[in-house]
Amino acid sequence: MPIRVLLVDDHTVVRQGLRMFLSLDPELEVVGEAENGKQALEMAHQLLPDVVLMDILMPVMDGLEATAAVRQQLPDIEVIALTSVLEDGSVVGAIRAGAIGYLLKDTEAEELIRAIKAAAGGQVQLSPKAAARLMREVRVPDSPEALTERETEVLRLLAEGKANKEIALVLSIGEKTVKTHVSNILQKLNVSSRTQAALYAVRVGLVSNLNG
Repeated sequence: MPIRVLLVDDHTVVRQGLRMFLSLDPELEVVGEAENGKQALEMAHQLLPDVVLMDILMPVMDGLEATAAVRQQLPDIEVIALTSVLEDGSVVGAIRAGAIGYLLKDTEAEELIRAIKAAAGGQVQLSPKAAARLMREVRVPDSPEALTERETEVLRLLAEGKANKEIALVLSIGEKTVKTHVSNILQKLNVSSRTQAALYAVRVGLVSNLNG
């Protein structure tokens, strides 16, 4: 089954370019295109993609608002912010809204394809510059609900950059069980994305830095 991707950008030429090179990979399928956040949310409900590539600056509804809405209403869909903006407000806003990744539009095509596949598998994807800004800016909960021992193990592996499949192998549990643990972790930490959970793991010393 190919990974289903929804492209969201208010520039037609950007969407066409993305569609063109993503369609060269047989493991990816572009299932739709939206030109603003409102349209993106409607299409996400209709098409149920695995991953949404979301521009930040758009008319009608911007990418931050749309990301938050998608993550609240359709939590199984992962969102990668794909933008030309590297301002602290945008990076932090996207991750707070629930984006699993933050990539810049100058990202190489191969790297973007890798990021989409990784996000579909539950791996946190950040450009190094974005990660550095997040560590400074994102506040994580001070006194979250206590995690179980197994949830703590899952969180540590997630923060080390492992995908759901890899976590399942390491812990000898099913992939669906991993997803359930991740949902519980997000709920207990009161965060909306794996990226925020991973940042929390760094803050409390479970791992030394993001992705291990």
